[in-house]
Amino acid sequence: MLIYPAIDLYDGKAVRLYKGDYAQMTVYSDDPLSVAKDFEAAGAKNIHMVDLAGAKDGATPNFDVVASVAKSTSLKVEIGGGVRSEEIVKKYLDAGIDRVILGTAAITNWDFFCDMTRKYPGHIAAGVDVRDGYIAIKGWLETSALTCFDFCEKLSSTGVRAVICTDISKDGAMGGTNRALYRDLTGRFPDLDIIASGGVSTLDDIAALRDMGLHGAIVGKAYYIGAIDLKEAIEVAK
Repeated sequence: MLIYPAIDLYDGKAVRLYKGDYAQMTVYSDDPLSVAKDFEAAGAKNIHMVDLAGAKDGATPNFDVVASVAKSTSLKVEIGGGVRSEEIVKKYLDAGIDRVILGTAAITNWDFFCDMTRKYPGHIAAGVDVRDGYIAIKGWLETSALTCFDFCEKLSSTGVRAVICTDISKDGAMGGTNRALYRDLTGRFPDLDIIASGGVSTLDDIAALRDMGLHGAIVGKAYYIGAIDLKEAIEVAK
């Protein structure tokens, strides 16, 4: 299993939200590139980045920060948040980003999502953000009528493999991850590479996800507050 340490971006800073609430934002660093270099020094090969401002309005206000991480480190960068046009997909891929995550766009414009997975195979991931069993969109500010499992069923038909699944109720809460959800997803959709996000709080969480056969786990707040040592997490994941 792969570990994806996370940087959420707002106003050029590394921040974390509590359960997706923009009013409950903690700034952890004014220099996200130095944080990414710390990840690299700890042995990380991948990094998960989210443009929180872009997620709300569909723009790329933190593009330069993301591009600098791709340029200045050896990390494979995946980025989500506000990617709703091919122009933005190309902009990121041309800047050396390895994978672009489509969340809201996959719900609101299914044809566009399928087109991107065909045009850029291996470089598109689906963001499956779950609130009370349903998919949340637009920076988690709205909830769609589509359930998590129905959406993953649709994804299975597209050829996309990487699926970042976040349980919003667990995100930033340090109460453990939703093991039952990920056990269900891996059992039902063996053709998808499920990456767990939200509430990964301990090495026990990582070991449990590893044993379920998940493709990856995203570590965010637990790293920033010192609850998880990244080097140890990478070893446990192996």
